Amino acid sequence: MAERSTAAVDVADNSGEQPLTAKADQSTADGVAKNPERDTDGSEGQGSDAEGSLKQASPPELHSGHKLARRYRLEECVTRLDGFSSWRAVDEKLRRAVGVHVLPADHARARSVLAAARSSALLGDPRFVQVLDAVEENDLVYVVHEWLPDATELTTLLTAGPLEPHDAYQMVSQVASAMAAAHREGLAHLRLNPNAVLRTSTGQWRIRGLAVNAALRGISSDTPQRTDTEAIGALLYAALTQRWPYEDDAYGLSGLPKDVGLVAPDQVRAGIHRGLSELAMRALANDGATASRHEAPCTTPEELVKAIGEMPRIRPPEPAFTAPPEYQRTTYQQGTYGRPAPHPGAAQPIVAPPPPLQSRTGKALKWAVSALLIAALGLGSWQLADALMDQGGKSNDTNKSRTTDGGDKTSKQSSAPIKIQGSQEFVAEGDPQSAANVAKTYDGNPSTYWKTKSFNDGPPIAPLKPGVGIVYDLGSATQLDKATLSLRYGGDHTTVELYAADSLTPPSLDSMTRIGTVTTTGTTATVKVTKQLKTRYVLVWLTALPNSGYDSALYSRAGYKQAIGEVQFTG
Repeated sequence: MAERSTAAVDVADNSGEQPLTAKADQSTADGVAKNPERDTDGSEGQGSDAEGSLKQASPPELHSGHKLARRYRLEECVTRLDGFSSWRAVDEKLRRAVGVHVLPADHARARSVLAAARSSALLGDPRFVQVLDAVEENDLVYVVHEWLPDATELTTLLTAGPLEPHDAYQMVSQVASAMAAAHREGLAHLRLNPNAVLRTSTGQWRIRGLAVNAALRGISSDTPQRTDTEAIGALLYAALTQRWPYEDDAYGLSGLPKDVGLVAPDQVRAGIHRGLSELAMRALANDGATASRHEAPCTTPEELVKAIGEMPRIRPPEPAFTAPPEYQRTTYQQGTYGRPAPHPGAAQPIVAPPPPLQSRTGKALKWAVSALLIAALGLGSWQLADALMDQGGKSNDTNKSRTTDGGDKTSKQSSAPIKIQGSQEFVAEGDPQSAANVAKTYDGNPSTYWKTKSFNDGPPIAPLKPGVGIVYDLGSATQLDKATLSLRYGGDHTTVELYAADSLTPPSLDSMTRIGTVTTTGTTATVKVTKQLKTRYVLVWLTALPNSGYDSALYSRAGYKQAIGEVQFTG
C-alpha cells in the first residue's frame, strides 16, 4: 500500500534528497512555557511555492492582549516566521494556558493547516499534545493546542548531557509506539526533532505538532513513514551521544565530524548501551543495519516498535545506597558527664546516697502527706455512710434505669456494609462514559477507576447532559443508611445524588426517586439517605464535576471530569 500523509495538503513536495532530520530547522512552539523555540528555518522550511504565494501573505497585526473569539487572550509571541506566528495565550473561559498558531486566511498554507489540525484533533491520543480548536474567523486561521508548563524539551534535557539508558529506552519506546498509532490513522509528523519531543514531570514523553508543524511550513514527503522513522532514530542517536547524527550542527548539538559518515553511537561515546546503539542505526538511513549484526533496517514506526519489543527490557538504575555516618563516641555517657576523668589504676570512692526524706523539706513533705491521707479517709467514711442510708430508696430507680438503658442499646443496630452484586452504567442522554470499567468501583482496589469524559464547561454537566453515573444491584431490597465514594479529583465541586431504582436498567431518570445528595470539594463524598425506603437498585449520579489537568495515569485530558475509585453502601 502506498504511504500517504495528511501533514500537508495541496502543498508541493520539498523534501529533497537530504533527509528531513538533517536540516537544522526548529519547530513551532507548542507548549513549553520556559522553553520557547528558536526558529531557524530560512528558505529550507518553505514549500516549493514559497517564493510566489508567500510574498502575498503578510503576518496578521497581532499584539499581546489581543483576543481571538472573545476567549483566547494572546500573551507572548514565541515564533514569527513565513507569514504565521505562534503565541502563548490564555483561555479565559476555562482559565488555563494554551498555545495558538495564527496565520492569515489567504495564506497559501491556511487550508492545509486547518486540514492537518482537524485530522490531528480527531486522533485524540494523549501521547500527543492535543489540538483543542481549529477555526477560520475574521480573515484569520488559528489553531489552539495544549500548553504544558511542566514539560521540558528533549533539546533542554540534552544540554546537561546524554540520557541514561533507561530514559533513552523509555523515550524511543513511547515515541515510536505513538507514531505507529498516528500512521495507522494516516497521520505523519515530518518535523520530529528534539524540539518536538517533551518529557513531563511524571516522566511521560509527549509529541507536539503532529501534522500541524509540517503543514505550517509546507513540508510533505512521498515516504512519510520512512521520514518519521529516521527522525526517531536521530532522536535516539542524540539522546545516547549528545551529538546530532549528521555533519551540520542543529538543536544546540554538535554534528559529526566531516567526511566520517554515520558511525554507530557506541563508537562516538564509550559506555553506550549496545542494544540501543544498534537500534538507532537500524532506524537511521544507513542502508540497514549495523556492520556488526547486519540486521534489517526499520523503515516504519511499526517495525521499530517490533524491534524494541524484541530487545531485553532495560530496567531503571538501582537507587544509590547512602551509608549511615559512623558512630561518634562523645564524652556524654551516662553517669560520667561533668566528672573529671579517673586516673588510670586509681580506685574511685563510692559515695553513699543520703537517707530518704531526712532533710527539713523532706520532713515537711511527710507531714503534708499524712494530713491529706487523714482528710481523705474522713471524707470517704462520710460518703459511704450516706450511700448506705439511701440505698433502699434508690435501688428500684436504678434497676428501672438499667432496664431502660439496656433496652435502648439492644434496639439500636450499627450500620453494616452492603455487598454489591452487580452494576451497569446509566446513560440518560448521549454516549456512555466508561461502561467497561464500572466494576472497578467495587473491586476492593482504590487505585482502579471508572472515569467520566472531560467536558469543556462546568462544574455543572447540564445542559450538555443531565448527569452521568452507575446503577448498583445490592442483591435484595435494603434500607440504606449512606453511600461513601472515593474520588480522584478535588477542587471546584463535585455533586453526587442517590436515586432508588426499580431495575438495573431503569428507563429514565424521572422513573427513579431521589433519596440523597451531597456536594464536596474533596476526594471523598458521603451521601446520607434522607428519604427512608427499601430498594434493591441504587443509582449514583454525578451532576457537577471539578476542573482538573491532564492525567497521564488514566490517559484523561484536561477539563471538567471525575473518576470513582471505590463505592461502599451501608445500611
